[in-house]
Amino acid sequence: MKITILGSGTSTGVPMVGCTCRVCSSGDQRDKRTRASLLIRHQNHNILVDTSTDLRRQALQHGITGVDAVLFTHSHADHVNGIDDLRGFYFLHKKIVPCFASASTLKTLQSGFKYIFQEHESSGYAPLLAINEIDSPFQIFGLNIVPVPLIHGKTSALGYRIGSFAYLTDCSAIPDSSLPLLEGLDLLIMDGLRWTEHPFHFNIDGAVAAARQIKAARVVLTHLTHEVAYSENGKLPPGFEFAYDGLEFDLPSN
Repeated sequence: MKITILGSGTSTGVPMVGCTCRVCSSGDQRDKRTRASLLIRHQNHNILVDTSTDLRRQALQHGITGVDAVLFTHSHADHVNGIDDLRGFYFLHKKIVPCFASASTLKTLQSGFKYIFQEHESSGYAPLLAINEIDSPFQIFGLNIVPVPLIHGKTSALGYRIGSFAYLTDCSAIPDSSLPLLEGLDLLIMDGLRWTEHPFHFNIDGAVAAARQIKAARVVLTHLTHEVAYSENGKLPPGFEFAYDGLEFDLPSN
């Protein structure tokens, strides 16, 4: 199983429009962050986690020629507004792809992107995604996928665990009931927005504290703002590092 961080940035991306701060002006490519998303490759299948605002750019940059399933973490714009970019894959493969999300996320997606899930009368546009509501572990392409409920400020989100890997983007707290789902991780990619506090996301100190409770062997902080320079990686404790677009991992699938 190969994991690729397609996007490691927060909702504005980095550089942020109009900003000339040290990170937005940085020449380090690891400070160029598209909106947060993830690709899982397993047995010739591509599983996309979220359809970020930058999906088209990410797909072109990473040579993604097809998507076989989509996992949604939640319905905030930076994680779903690239959903229309799935049309290109449909034009090539004529395949309606299964998507998986919580009931609340699906409700929002169906309201805002109705045409993605059902054909409008006489529109000529085929639906792109088939709905699968989830609230417990499920399997796709031989992978056992465990949804992990998260707290995202005043709302909720889902993380996902697959084998010894978990992806917990967009969270400000992890419920006690979710902690047993995260035992024995080799790799944890999680929200670590910025150095200063934020009401809807872990800041870096909060993410470090939460990850230490989980006791993952390797922790990668993602969904980063322009407050964080990749060159500050050395400020993190041992076993922790910052994500960057294109960072890849090879892991066992179970």
